Amino acid sequence: MGVVVHSSLRSFGHLPGGAQAVIAALMEVLTPEGTLLMPSFNHNLIVEPGWDGYYHPGKTPTINGIIPDVFWRMPEVLRSLDPTHAVAAWGKYAARYTRSHHRTLTMSPDSPLGLLGREGGFGLLMGVGYEANTYHHVVETTCGAPCLGKRSEAYPVVLPDGRRLLGRTWGWRGGNCPFTDEGRYHPEMARRGLQQGVMVGQSRLTLFRLSDCFEVVSKFLFEGSEGYPPCRLCPLRPRQVPQTVETDWDAARDCLMPDSVAWRY
Repeated sequence: MGVVVHSSLRSFGHLPGGAQAVIAALMEVLTPEGTLLMPSFNHNLIVEPGWDGYYHPGKTPTINGIIPDVFWRMPEVLRSLDPTHAVAAWGKYAARYTRSHHRTLTMSPDSPLGLLGREGGFGLLMGVGYEANTYHHVVETTCGAPCLGKRSEAYPVVLPDGRRLLGRTWGWRGGNCPFTDEGRYHPEMARRGLQQGVMVGQSRLTLFRLSDCFEVVSKFLFEGSEGYPPCRLCPLRPRQVPQTVETDWDAARDCLMPDSVAWRY
């Protein structure tokens, strides 16, 4: 199977072997015929003081926790080229899921997590809640949430061959989504029986099919809930930051513009 994992090592309590043990267990269960994905995001901190000022797929750390930070550094793990929200992958479809991430929308149906969801993949939350579930951003993007910019921020990228360029990523919204960022769809996942749970040490693990998550989250986005409006009536829009640029995404054709720098790498 294919699985994207969001995790907290601390949630397990004392765990002999630490992050390496968690990763080894996941790989043993999935086997090389499966595919394991983890976030390796820097959340645009690369331009903040104390960081290098650019994204390098072989050097830039992730702030998603120690488990994914160990994972992306492993020799057989591949990492995509989105400058702020790169995805790391191992296994059968790792190359196909990661190689074109920089040429699509950050969380589009053709992004690593979008492809995983389209092909029957699962999400596994290890000691974290649904607010950490990055896949719900795939649902937002697919449903046309107006709060997310389409490749409307640009950040320096240094490629493994030494070339330097500006890589595109989404324009993050100027506030929190009450449904996804705050995980308000969790009770509906539980009510419908769409998740499985087990305790490992002190950590609760929650497994769910991404397609089920898509169905639940899209209903909230289209209909609203608990007094919160649906996407079409929500005032949230993409933020404006120094890295904001004119998009290189052709909205009419739903594809990358032919003159985008992304075609050069």
